[in-house]
Formats: sequence, structure tokens, C-alpha cells
Amino acid sequence: MPPSSADFESAGLYDPASPDAAERLALLEWLVAHGATIEQMVRAVAHGTLLDVAGDLGRARTEPLTLAQVSAATGMPVARIEAIRFAVGLPPVAPDEPVMSAEEGRTLAVFELGRELFGEAALRRFTQVIGASVARIAEAAIALSLADLLAPIRERGGGELALAQARLGAAQSVGPLAQAVGTLFKAHMDVAARRIAAWHTRDALDTVSAAVGFLDLVGFTTVARRVDARGLAAIIDRFEEAAYDVATAAEGRVVKFIGDEVMFVTADPARACDIALTLVERFAGDDAVTPRGAIAAGDVLVRGGDYYGPVVNLASRAAGLAVPREILVTDAVATAAGAAFRFEPAGRRALKGFDEPVRLAAVERATRSA
Repeated sequence: MPPSSADFESAGLYDPASPDAAERLALLEWLVAHGATIEQMVRAVAHGTLLDVAGDLGRARTEPLTLAQVSAATGMPVARIEAIRFAVGLPPVAPDEPVMSAEEGRTLAVFELGRELFGEAALRRFTQVIGASVARIAEAAIALSLADLLAPIRERGGGELALAQARLGAAQSVGPLAQAVGTLFKAHMDVAARRIAAWHTRDALDTVSAAVGFLDLVGFTTVARRVDARGLAAIIDRFEEAAYDVATAAEGRVVKFIGDEVMFVTADPARACDIALTLVERFAGDDAVTPRGAIAAGDVLVRGGDYYGPVVNLASRAAGLAVPREILVTDAVATAAGAAFRFEPAGRRALKGFDEPVRLAAVERATRSA
């Protein structure tokens, strides 16, 4: 027999004297009809809102277990489970807080195998990369849900039931999304293996020869003060989407975004010049997006999916010296880029962290497009 309004009231979930009592009761009954228990709802209210229950139902998870229960089901010590969770960026939890299913706990055995193969320190660094990357994917998915699914409902005055129904629909996409992410991960593993193997130098397994570029948006701070949050998001979206598209088309890789700045790498300095100039050209008529940047080339250290070393630092420092819509390059880039480009001397520049001034040039296409 399903719970009654009296049961909801007794659990502290429902107040018949509240102005929105009818709407709350409709939400509670809808949640129960979709499999929620009073215990789930009480727990959700204690840690968030009733809308969280709709998300849990959509993800079709089995009843979560405490860390001790996961330990009993998997044979892994609680301390080891906590260490892996912490390494991937999941916050500490109370001993009696249900947090994961037995199946999810068993996936942690993969990390135990990795520790045996690669060692504790190397696995921890890799685990942190996974955690940071998955956290970004998760936040992007939630932000998409909030901005494009839930916000319009709130703006139209939709109540809790409408929001819960939307949350359920969004959460039901998690399974297919997880499968899609897994498929894409495998595809990127193939590409990364070929790329890193082709870029490796003979001196060290963790060093590659690459061209590294940085582009940022001139006057972004000023623009940020003039537009609202949605307008600012639209500007960033245009820049990031273009950077991904242009870099991928030229067989490069966007390494990361740092605020209004993008870092990319490619094996070929000519392709790096093409990526940077194409981005400048893409926003030629857009006063809100004014890129500038710099490119350096040479041996760089690969670590955790990122790139380090003097070449990276040089490109980053030089980018800050470029004027709007200008791309500065080092001698190594100018020498290797070929006849498709021309280079105007930009003088020797003092860069922070470098003992001697560095000679730079501004790159342009040898033949301007009409």
C-alpha cells in the first residue's frame, strides 16, 4: 500500500497547512509512483532537495551502500576505497552514508590492478587526471541540464513536479551518455597512442617534439564587465567551439582552456601556424572576440595529458606580448613552417623566466585569402 499524506507529514516531508501543500503532495505521490521510498526522500531533503530523488530514479541505481558494505562486498579495505575515491576527486563521506553500489565498488578493482602494474605514485597521478576530466564532463552535463532544461521551466513558473519530471528525463540519459563517453574514450586512446608514438623523441619516453600554441582574448576582462553571465558564456562558447573545431581539423589537440586562453599542441609547426591564424580569421568581424597568441616549438615533457617545459613557458609568455589579432612565433617555428607563411621580425623580447631576450616574429599567410 503506497504511503498516505499522513505518512508524508509524519516524515516531515509534507505540511498540509503550507500554501503549496497540493503541489508538494502531487510531487511526493509522483515520486512514490516512480519507485521512491520515504527513506530516500528524507535522505534527499537532509542533503539537498526532493528534486535529487528524481535524478536518482532516472539513473536507475540500486540501493547505495556504505563504504563498509562495499568493502564487505568487494573484499577491499575501507581505507583503500576511501583513498581511491579521494584520488579521483570525490569528497570524504560519513561511515554510515550510502554512497555507491556494490557494482560501482567492484570497478575500483581496476585501480588496484593499475597500482600493481604501474606503482602507487604513477597510478595516483593518472587517477587524478581521470577525476578532473570526469568531474568536468559531469559539471558540463549538469550545467547543460540546468541551463537548457530546467531554467525555461522556472521562467515559465513551473512548479516542483514539472522540475522533477524534467530532472527524471535528464537523468535517464546518463546511461546512454556513459556508454557514449566510454566509446569516445576508446577512440581517443587509439588517436593518442598514434600521436604520442609519432611525436616521441629518441632521448626519453616522456618527451615529444611538438609545436605549442597559446591564444587568449584581448580585452576579455573589460567585456566581462559589460555583459551579463549568459552573454559572457556565449562569447566563451564561440571561442571554445572554434578552437576545438580548428585544432581538430588540423590534426592538433586542444590541451586545455585557462579562463579566456586556449592551449593547443600539434606535431607540425606549419599546422600550428594554420590553427592560430584560422582562429584569428574566424573572428575577424567579431569585436567581442579578439584573439592574439604565440607559438613555440621543440621538445616538451608529457605528463598527465598535459605538456611542460621551457618551450611551453616560452609560448605562454610570448602570447601576452602580442597585439590584438597578432600571432608571434619563435625562430624554430619560422624555420620549420615553410613557404605557406611569411614572418615579419618582431624584435628580441625579454620574457619572464628566460635569461636572454628571445627573438620573435609575427606570422601571416604568404597569400592572403580574398
